[in-house]
Amino acid sequence: MEESAAETGGTATEPVTGTVPVAEEEEEDDNDDDLAGRFLRLEREQSALLQALPPFGEPVSHVYHPLDYAWEPHCDFVRRYCRTPKRVLFLGMNPGPFGMAQTGVPFGEVWHVREWLQVVGGVKKPPSEHPKRPVLGLTCRRAEVSGARFWGLVRTLCPDPHLFFRHCFVHNHCPLLFLASSGRNLPPTELPPAQRDLLMGLCDRALTRTVGLLGVGLVVGVGRYAERRARRALAAAGLTVRVEGLPHPSPRNPRANRGWEELAKARLGELGVLELLEEKGGTAAGR
Repeated sequence: MEESAAETGGTATEPVTGTVPVAEEEEEDDNDDDLAGRFLRLEREQSALLQALPPFGEPVSHVYHPLDYAWEPHCDFVRRYCRTPKRVLFLGMNPGPFGMAQTGVPFGEVWHVREWLQVVGGVKKPPSEHPKRPVLGLTCRRAEVSGARFWGLVRTLCPDPHLFFRHCFVHNHCPLLFLASSGRNLPPTELPPAQRDLLMGLCDRALTRTVGLLGVGLVVGVGRYAERRARRALAAAGLTVRVEGLPHPSPRNPRANRGWEELAKARLGELGVLELLEEKGGTAAGR
């Protein structure tokens, strides 16, 4: 998951000023045959399958689908940064209420999405909005700690985001956010078993298609859950893609509160990703 209950009390890393620009509307945002268009079509197909699922039972009170109501900034993110094949895919679990649920971008802490990634687009309201978890889009002033840490590390390593996205992309295994009646974030592991298994099956299949489409050689699961799901999904599909893990930046992870950035840098060095980002021809993706 991108963020946890421990992250809900923050404020944005920078003050919000002015208005949020809206991406120019395209006649059809995924009607061409370039890589970004095919990626968006794949997500649209997954979304249709997810929306056809039966309503989730207790303890789920609300379900947010950012790829529906935050489709504009999500498309802008994909079209800016997913134009070419990727050697490395960073994989999160699912959206957090102050990250992707607001911006449509994985680990999408608002300041980094708006000011550093320069993502634009209008964000609508989900059909059923929890009063304690309002969707404010790119003007949201609450900060997602996990997202701030993740994108902060990327920004440290690659001051120009295009340097990072030349070989890497960021994606979530599941695009849905689940909330309890209290507003508490529910990880997919807490869903009713039968519904969880059906959901995970759909997300596993979508992940294998994503990996194949992008030509990924290395999947880096951010947190143990994402790493395990990737291993299971890719093995079941018969894909010989390397899967490794990165400690989750959530403040609920004790290791993340003791210098997560240095810990993550060391791990990325072990995986060969730092070498890849420094344009030294690293072998992270087995190519």
